[in-house]
Amino acid sequence: MTGGHRRRKQQGSRPQAPILVITGLTREADCLRGEGVTFLCSGADANALRSALAEKDATQYSAVVSFGLAGGLDPVLRPGDAVIATCAVSDTETSERLQPMLGRILLEGFSGAGVAARHGAVFGVDAPVMTVAEKTLLRQRSGAAAVDMESHLADAFARRHNLPFAIVRVISDPAGRALPPLAGQAIRPDGGVDVGFVAKELARRPAQLGDLIRAGFDARAAFSTLRRCGGLLGPLLGLALA
Repeated sequence: MTGGHRRRKQQGSRPQAPILVITGLTREADCLRGEGVTFLCSGADANALRSALAEKDATQYSAVVSFGLAGGLDPVLRPGDAVIATCAVSDTETSERLQPMLGRILLEGFSGAGVAARHGAVFGVDAPVMTVAEKTLLRQRSGAAAVDMESHLADAFARRHNLPFAIVRVISDPAGRALPPLAGQAIRPDGGVDVGFVAKELARRPAQLGDLIRAGFDARAAFSTLRRCGGLLGPLLGLALA
C-alpha cells in the first residue's frame, strides 16, 4: 500500500484540499500529473485498501476518484477505451451517488482531448476476474461496462463521508480476452509488479507466454489513454469543485 501527494495552490486563498485518487497499481498512480491530487495505491489487495481507507481523515480531501485500468465487460469496449462511471456496482449494493455534473465534465474534457470515452456502470470485486466466462456472467447479472478491484471500496468511503466521487477507468483486457493465471498473482503489496515471480511462473508454465504478450499489448494501449486522462483529471475536477 503506497501513497503520494501533490497540493494545488490557489492565489489569494487557502489551498484547496486535494482530491484522493485510489489506484490498484503504482504504474496507474504514475499517470497522474499536476498539483491538487493525492493517491492511495492498494496493491490490488481489497482488504488492505479497506484498512487503509478506515485510517484516512476524510476531512483532508475535497473529492474521491477511483482511477486506473479495468477489465471490459461490455463487448463493444476495446483496450484504451475510457469508462466514466454512472454508478458503482458490487455484489452487495449499487450506488446512485455519482454526481452527473462530475461525470459530464470528465467525459467532455477527455473526449475533447481525443480520448475514446463513454459513460457506463463499473462493477467492483475483491478478487481478479480472469476468464471470459466470469466476465460474461458479470455482464449478464449487472449490465456493467467494466470491472475493477477498487471502485466499490472507494465509493463506500466517499458515501460514508459525503464526498464527491467519480470513477475513471480505462479498459485493458477486453470482454473477450482472458488474463493469464500469473497476472492475478504478480502484484506486490506496494502496487508494483513482481518480475521475479513472473519469470518463475513462465519457466514453470511457459504456455502462458502468448497470453501474457497479448495482455502486454492491451496494457500498452490502456496506459497510453490513462496518461492522457491523468494529466487532465486534477484540472477538470478542480474546475468542477471550485
